[in-house]
Amino acid sequence: MLIALQGAVSQGVLWGIMVLGVFITFRLLDIPDMTCDGSFALGGCVCAVLIVNNNVDPLLAVLAGMCAGAIAGAVTGILTTVFEIPAILAGILTQISLWSINLRIMDDKANQAINPSNFDLLVSLRDVRQFALDNPILVALIFTAVIIALLYWFFGTELGSGIRATGANPNMSRAQGINVGRNKVLGLMLSNGIVALSSALYAQYQGFSDVNAGRGAIVIGLAAVIIGDVLFARIFHNFALKLVAVVIGAVIYYVVIQIVLTLGLNSNDLKLFSALVVAVFLAVPYWKGKAFRSKAKAIPAEKEGAPHA
Repeated sequence: MLIALQGAVSQGVLWGIMVLGVFITFRLLDIPDMTCDGSFALGGCVCAVLIVNNNVDPLLAVLAGMCAGAIAGAVTGILTTVFEIPAILAGILTQISLWSINLRIMDDKANQAINPSNFDLLVSLRDVRQFALDNPILVALIFTAVIIALLYWFFGTELGSGIRATGANPNMSRAQGINVGRNKVLGLMLSNGIVALSSALYAQYQGFSDVNAGRGAIVIGLAAVIIGDVLFARIFHNFALKLVAVVIGAVIYYVVIQIVLTLGLNSNDLKLFSALVVAVFLAVPYWKGKAFRSKAKAIPAEKEGAPHA
C-alpha cells in the first residue's frame, strides 16, 4: 500500500504540472480549452520519438515536446481569435486533428516504448522506491517549483497582467487598449506548452508514450483545480499559493484514486468515479454558499442591530 501511494504521489505531482496549464485557461482566461487532451498526448509522443529514434537528450526532448504543445495552443488561439470559432469548439477541432498528427509523429504506431535501461531519463517509475536524487517525486517537485516560480513572475509582468485582465473582463481590457486576441493566443500557447511538458515527463516516467494518453486529461485537470479551490481557497490568497493548491489537488486526486483501486474498485469504472469526484467538488461551493445564506437568515433581528430610522 505504501509503495502504491508513493507511485500515486509521483504521478499526482507530474499531472499537477499539467493542471497548472489547465488552471491558466480555466481560471485566468475563463476558456474551457479542450485542446489539452490532444496536446498532452502530443508532448509525450514528441519526447519519446526524439529520445528513441533520434537519441536526443531527455531534457531537450522535454523542451521540444513543450514547444509542440505551444504550437497546438497557438492553433486553437488562431481559430478562436482570427476565425472567431467558439473556444470550446476550436479546442475540440485541434484535439481531433492532433490524434492523427500524433500517429504520424510515431510513424503510425499507437505507442512508443522508452527503455529506461538504454537512456538516462529524467524520471522513471522504477526509481520511485529509492531515496535518492533521481527519485521521480523529487524531480517532479523540482520541475513544479521552477514552473510555479516562473508563472508567478510572468503573471506579475505587464504582459502577464494583461492576460489576466483579458480573462477577467475582455471588454474592459479592450477599452484600455489591451490586445485581447493576442493575449488569448499567448495564454493558450503557455497553457498547452505546460500541458505538453507534463506529458513529456510522464512518458519518461511510465516508459512509453501513447496516442490515447490524453484521453480524459481535461477531467483530471478540472478535478484537481476544483479540489484545490475547495480545500484551500480560504487560506491560499497569494497567486503562487493558488498554483501550489492546484498541484496539491492533483496529488489528492491520485491518492484517492489509488486508495479506491486498492479497496477493489473495478478499473473499468475509473472514468465514472472521476466524473463523480468532479461533480461532488463542483457542488461543494454551492452547498457551502447555500448553508451560509441559510445561517445568515436565521440570525435574530436583535443581533443584527436596530434598523435605521
